[in-house]
Amino acid sequence: MRFAMASSINIKNGLLTTKNSLHIKIPYPTFKQRPTEIKCSRALTTGQHNEQYCIDVVRKRDYEGFLCSLLFPEAVRRSALALTAFNVELAQIKDSVSQKTIGLMRMQFWKSAVEDIYRDDHPAQPVSAELWRAVRKHTLTRRWMLRIISEREKDLEDKAYRNLQELEDYGENTQSSLLYLLLETLGVKNVHADHAASHIGKAQGILTCLRATPYNSSRRKVYLPMDICMLHGASQEDFIRGSRDQNVRDVIYDIASQAHVHLQHARSFSENVPQAAMPAFLQTVSNFISFSSSPLPTPH
Repeated sequence: MRFAMASSINIKNGLLTTKNSLHIKIPYPTFKQRPTEIKCSRALTTGQHNEQYCIDVVRKRDYEGFLCSLLFPEAVRRSALALTAFNVELAQIKDSVSQKTIGLMRMQFWKSAVEDIYRDDHPAQPVSAELWRAVRKHTLTRRWMLRIISEREKDLEDKAYRNLQELEDYGENTQSSLLYLLLETLGVKNVHADHAASHIGKAQGILTCLRATPYNSSRRKVYLPMDICMLHGASQEDFIRGSRDQNVRDVIYDIASQAHVHLQHARSFSENVPQAAMPAFLQTVSNFISFSSSPLPTPH
């Protein structure tokens, strides 16, 4: 319809009126966002927050693990960070609680979280949410996660290891279990890689205990294997007062030597370990370099 004069047109209350009293309804435009679009945008925002939370936790609490995670293939990097953040969260419980009961409650929270993840019940906690995503993407084994939690729970007893075997078991159940999960994110299913991961985890567990000895001693706590200490006549008080006597050096040397034995065993599988598995073992390099940068005690 054409109108001869613009002055003959009037718009009022959403109606276009001409001088001939012709009324044409002009609807006001409205814009609606579909519920699915709203849900997707929120999920994206939440997912980004959860990912950043894991990055921050790992960067702050396990900087070596953070640097190594950056070298993972992009397709699995987010999952690797989630697993490392999970391990960090568990590891810091012991030092962050004043009572064992509180620590046990936190461990129970993580046990329940893992069970919820495998029931496909999307958790709200950021690390748990990222684990849920990693499990769905890579079909990760629940047993390894629960084994890490159980071993960390036993560690709340706050006692020295009775012997070197107990310390090796600790490394196997924590560090090796984490490596098995990282191998799964990389899609590696290889018996030689698993054997290497077992020995590397034990070596890392031993080194972690050694590297933490000065800090623990400053808090009047010594966790070094008692059988090795007794063998060389070194008491816990020797470590607490920072003794550098030969018997203390012998204890450190014997324990470090066992870590080196496990490292050598791991290296013996190198020719049969798929190249795709290598990112999972990168932190071994940084751990051993950091430890070897300080002078190793010599035996008698």
